Amino acid sequence: MDSELALKTWFRMLSNTALIEHELRTLFVNEFNVTLPQFDLMAALHHAGGSEKMSALSKWMKVSNGNITGVVDRLERDGLVARQALPEDRRVKIIHLTEAGADVFSHMAKRHKEWISTLLDEISEGDLEQLHLQLMQLSKTIKRKLQ
Repeated sequence: MDSELALKTWFRMLSNTALIEHELRTLFVNEFNVTLPQFDLMAALHHAGGSEKMSALSKWMKVSNGNITGVVDRLERDGLVARQALPEDRRVKIIHLTEAGADVFSHMAKRHKEWISTLLDEISEGDLEQLHLQLMQLSKTIKRKLQ
């Protein structure tokens, strides 16, 4: 394998990710007054069925419990999530999407999908399907090599 091409490809993936994340950060703040990490946490809760342990959210988002705490604090202040201690172990915190949080997340997720679609709308559906398949193969290859 051409190691120079591999490195250039890696940098291109990082660059594209950074461009998209920057745009999403701006759009989420401007339209919803939430940060991208706040949206990500709400997405994690949504995909977990509405509630999850703080430690599991930390692992899912690949950040420390301390970082999650700050994100949860703001969402809780805005009434979008609620925090509850487990009765059998008060140190363990469960985070729940509130009804308002679930409604807001639903709207944010719809807009997120629209924004991504707009950013990629000049790429043909066939090319997007091919890129998706290649990225899935890349994920499998990397996971296999890291085991």
